[in-house]
Amino acid sequence: MESKRLTAPVVIPADIQELSRQIEQWRSTRPHRMPMPEPLWTVAANLARQYGVGRVARFLRLDYYSLKERLQPKRQQISVPGSPTFIELPHRTATPAPEYSIELEHPRGSKMRIHVKGALPDLAALTRAFWGMKR
Repeated sequence: MESKRLTAPVVIPADIQELSRQIEQWRSTRPHRMPMPEPLWTVAANLARQYGVGRVARFLRLDYYSLKERLQPKRQQISVPGSPTFIELPHRTATPAPEYSIELEHPRGSKMRIHVKGALPDLAALTRAFWGMKR
């Protein structure tokens, strides 16, 4: 017995069809690898907000991620007139604790790295424990 898969007909909204015609017309007359004009991208982004990015990208044969990126608000760098170019930080009165980095390598290939701030640990005990030596 054969099973037939029934699918509902795909309904493409009229405004997407109109933009599709415009894009196809542009594609047929453009020089090779020329980016799509901004006005077409703007209309496509507006339709994507209304119908969804995936649906519009599929119907118009556009790159999903390029269309999705155009929906994101662009970050603008804010510059404040007269903002200082140099900022003085207050002097720290406490002296920073000394830092040490110790690296041990076992002849069999094992490695251990110790990063210490402040007082130095008992290095002899650490190395004996790492190499498995008895006192």
